[in-house]
Amino acid sequence: MAALTGRSPMKSPGAPALRREVERQFWREIAKGLLPEEAAASVGVSQAAGGRWFRHGGGMPPMDLGPQSGRYLSFHEREEIAILKAQGIGVRETARRLGRDPSTVSRELRRNAATRGGRLDYRASVAQWKADLVARRPKTAKLAANDRLRDYVQKRLSGQVSHPDGTMLGPEGPRWNGRNKPHRGDRRWVMAWSPEQIANRLKVDFPDDESMRISHEAIYQALFIEGRGTLKRELVACLRTGRPLRVPRARSKRKSWAHVTPEVLISERPAEADDRAVPGHWEGDLLIGLERSAIGTLVERTTRFTVLVHLPRQDGYGTVPRTKNGPPLAGYGAVTMKNALAATVATLPEQLWRSLTWDRGKELSAHAQFTIQTGIPVYFADPHSPWQRGTNENTNGLLRQYFPKGTDLSRWAAEDIEAVAATLNSRPRKSLGWKTPAEALNDHLLSMK
Repeated sequence: MAALTGRSPMKSPGAPALRREVERQFWREIAKGLLPEEAAASVGVSQAAGGRWFRHGGGMPPMDLGPQSGRYLSFHEREEIAILKAQGIGVRETARRLGRDPSTVSRELRRNAATRGGRLDYRASVAQWKADLVARRPKTAKLAANDRLRDYVQKRLSGQVSHPDGTMLGPEGPRWNGRNKPHRGDRRWVMAWSPEQIANRLKVDFPDDESMRISHEAIYQALFIEGRGTLKRELVACLRTGRPLRVPRARSKRKSWAHVTPEVLISERPAEADDRAVPGHWEGDLLIGLERSAIGTLVERTTRFTVLVHLPRQDGYGTVPRTKNGPPLAGYGAVTMKNALAATVATLPEQLWRSLTWDRGKELSAHAQFTIQTGIPVYFADPHSPWQRGTNENTNGLLRQYFPKGTDLSRWAAEDIEAVAATLNSRPRKSLGWKTPAEALNDHLLSMK
């Protein structure tokens, strides 16, 4: 368009319209589930600008910047109209190419043309700017216009928990820092009604007063979007999540187990693994401790024989600052986990490895490479179905006697966890007729010769 108009788009009278259109495109990318920095790169702006738009919007696209319906001309269509007009294409042909009514194009050229030069000169940036001006609706928010309604909403969001005599209860809680809720810290005790509870309770408390009505979405927007309503942003700490930015729906629907494809679901596992008649089918998971420490656990389904995988810290942990998408230094990144499992597999006879069933954690997202390297197929349990790996879950419960929750597991050397595994494997089990897992495994190995 700069070639058509002879001036820089960002210095033209319609520069605000250009920026607003870029911001619209940014929010369209966010609606697809992209992160702010990904959306910023997609529309060609800096990560700082994208982060600022996302933060000021509270994770929600402002009403006047949301994706437009097909009823109205978009900025891209206005660009096309400007190009075709500069090429001398008529109104009807332009409308045919755009799939619009000729009267729509004619009205657009007449209403939104630039007039600064003393003649009608159609430029897409100026046309978009004029359309935005006309489309603005300076509507006063309900919570700003109705003090009684605002007090009701605010009291049920942030009202203090107290004794019947009025004495306030609970901790003071941290100061609002505008970024996130406190992690593993006290939060102030408040009424904490959800916006949906507030919106529906209004109909019960004020059945005949139509002025005391507000939707839960309007309350959320008043909390999350700067300048929308009169509720302070600090009140998002009163929501159950305490999240300062709303997560776009498309991103909240993202599956964290994209590495689990149909061919590696537990339903595809050989039937012989279910009845435990044939040894060699294993279940695995991680024991998680403090400071992102972990120990890998492997249990053979038939004999309950347990193998523990040592996952030491990587070089640089604790000294190299944590960076987004940086190397996983805690010790159980995908590549590290694959290599550790492959090394563990090599310590037992090959005939004892027929399959491995794992939880859906991303630590085994390199399962395809693991299978190629070892020849052991990997299967993943269904979501929220720990009973499908019941042997492993029960064994992890036994291991918590030695590695309690809330302790740093990285302090134990490989020899230490091997001693714990040997202890479990020498403990008689009722399910094995009071044999030990080591004895049961040895019997199976002798029967294979």
